[in-house]
Amino acid sequence: MTPSDPDTTQRTLISPGPARPEEQGACLIVIHGAGLGQRVDVGTCPTRIGRDRECGLYIAHPSVSRRHCEIWRAEDRYRVRDLGSTNATYLNDRVVEVADLADGDHLTIGESIVKFISGASVEAGYHEEVHQQATHDGLTGFYNRRQFLDVVERELVRAARSDAALAFAILDIDLFKRINDSCGHLAGDSVLRQVTATLRSGMRASDVAGRIGGEEFGLLMPELGAEAALAHAQALRVAVEQATFAVAPVSHPVTISIGLASFGPSHPDRASLMRAADLALYRAKQAGRNRVVVAE
Repeated sequence: MTPSDPDTTQRTLISPGPARPEEQGACLIVIHGAGLGQRVDVGTCPTRIGRDRECGLYIAHPSVSRRHCEIWRAEDRYRVRDLGSTNATYLNDRVVEVADLADGDHLTIGESIVKFISGASVEAGYHEEVHQQATHDGLTGFYNRRQFLDVVERELVRAARSDAALAFAILDIDLFKRINDSCGHLAGDSVLRQVTATLRSGMRASDVAGRIGGEEFGLLMPELGAEAALAHAQALRVAVEQATFAVAPVSHPVTISIGLASFGPSHPDRASLMRAADLALYRAKQAGRNRVVVAE
């Protein structure tokens, strides 16, 4: 029998296979509001979230109860339970007492939003979320102001090089301060999420949106001429006007005003384009709100 050559002998490696649910990790990341950026790993013991310093995820904000809710692992799944909090626990904008959690779920805890990440690649998910936080607004999911303005600048260069049409709009929620003053900031945050979800459902795949102020958003519309951009903006305005927005304990009518400008000789750069859209938005507000006004 010839002895095997260690340099040529092949060996079969035994793969452990995919991780079982109980072996997969999970973590919580604060993506908006007080405690932004905090990460807490969820293990076998319940992880409490609250204003009490002894909580696993400590969020120091008066809108958060001392012991607001807890997350725990139940066999092959993770669950959340409200602990009698004052402002309730929301799972993907729905009030819950006890519910199962899925990877990517959002928990609203007072004025903060916590993202749940689970699975075999928790670390990869965490680093992806850190990048998301650096470029996106945690409340609405749109680009944050800095990232949005960078995208606008790049798209203007591209449009100028290829002589392509490009439209830009500034959208503002009408009388938003009244909602905050009469219903509270939690209700205001809920309206922001609902309005942006409505806008997103009506946007084209090539549209780019960013939150550029409290209740103010920028919308970049590549490859749209003036008439097509006006029709698109009107459709978005009507979609918001016709939607029903839940503002506890009742539904609340919400409208938006839009200022629209087109890239071209009159508005050849980012500053002039945004200034023109902003002036058009001001005219829309002065004319009675809930309308689209095109820049002169």
